[in-house]
Amino acid sequence: MRTLVLAVKSMRMRRFAVALTVLTIALSVLLLLGVERLRREARSSFASTVSGTDLIVGARSGPVNLLLYAVFHVGDATSNVSWQSYREIAALPEVAWTVPISLGDSHRGFRVMGTSADFFTRYRYGDGHALGFADGKPFDDLYDAVIGARVADKLHYRLGQRIVLAHGFGGGPQMLHADKPFRVVGILAPTGTPVDATVMVSLAGIEAIHVDWRSGMRLPGMEIGAAQARAMDLTPTSVTAFLVGLKSRLAAFAVQRAVNDYAAEPLLAILPGVALGQLWGLVGTAENALRAVSAMVVLAGLCGMLTALLTMLDQRRREMAILRAVGASARTVFALLALEAGLLAAAGAALGVVLLYAALAALRGFVAGRYGILLTLGPPSGEECLLLAAVVLLGLLAGCIPAWIAYRRSLADGLQVRL
Repeated sequence: MRTLVLAVKSMRMRRFAVALTVLTIALSVLLLLGVERLRREARSSFASTVSGTDLIVGARSGPVNLLLYAVFHVGDATSNVSWQSYREIAALPEVAWTVPISLGDSHRGFRVMGTSADFFTRYRYGDGHALGFADGKPFDDLYDAVIGARVADKLHYRLGQRIVLAHGFGGGPQMLHADKPFRVVGILAPTGTPVDATVMVSLAGIEAIHVDWRSGMRLPGMEIGAAQARAMDLTPTSVTAFLVGLKSRLAAFAVQRAVNDYAAEPLLAILPGVALGQLWGLVGTAENALRAVSAMVVLAGLCGMLTALLTMLDQRRREMAILRAVGASARTVFALLALEAGLLAAAGAALGVVLLYAALAALRGFVAGRYGILLTLGPPSGEECLLLAAVVLLGLLAGCIPAWIAYRRSLADGLQVRL
């Protein structure tokens, strides 16, 4: 206890150097914990993008590719699924519900997804959370649109806004479906999933804007107006993919096998959880690299602390000698310097945690809106606590080096006057 009091008083006498050392360690701990928290939340948001869906069905390609374009809206499908095949699979006795998805159009850089109204009640994310509306309601008219939270925030859209969809993801004014504008009737609450960056319309709406298009081009002289399209048969001929919910999860493998062996056309059914694991395995190397970099930064901070302690040790030779002269043993001097290093590391770790939560509180809205990652303000995880303990332990071990040097020095060495 006396050693602890002495260490605190000694550090107080060198408060400026101590403050700089603690700040250096705190910044390195902030980076280490920040990377760990971001990695964990990114994985959590990634894994919880879709839940409650037993199968995802699309044209035969690869599981990761199907997951990317059907759920994350990244890339394009190699082919579509015919409406007839969709209806036949939806009618299987093991299938409880299906939600079709039609992709291929965009609006000012955001994906447009054609789907059914069941999407808003069947889609789940996180721990089974349902989609909620920040304002408005689901679409019920041919030219109604529902937009995600990020779309509304980025484009400053409100209910009643008129929007024009574009064919594909590029091109000029000739690729716009300007003759059939949509009206925003609903704005979804933030989810931290790709839904936030999506414009959702009905499947019939997707068909309506393409009735006078063929092979990606508008048919010259055959323009069909918005009112005329309402009177037409707008049953889809195909969809990009569809989500499947089963009456019993025990039937998942049987239905998956039936879809993969479907004779009418080559199809692929994937288990979302398995495909998510495969996809995360592909990007896992990047997170390990980030963790290695942050660990090196922490080591650099501790090396800076060691350098400061060694530099101050020469200035404290007389202090150590006086302590020995008034009865302190060499072991007490060793414990004093090691304890000071441990206290510096602990203070830096504590300040790093404070800075972490301040950064999380300040940036969580921006990160969620820009990158779709929900940063939580929960207590440190077990892994984060282990990292903090490792930082303090390494700081204590680093302090043993100047402590050992002081331990080996004689009493006379500190009392000599150097000219």
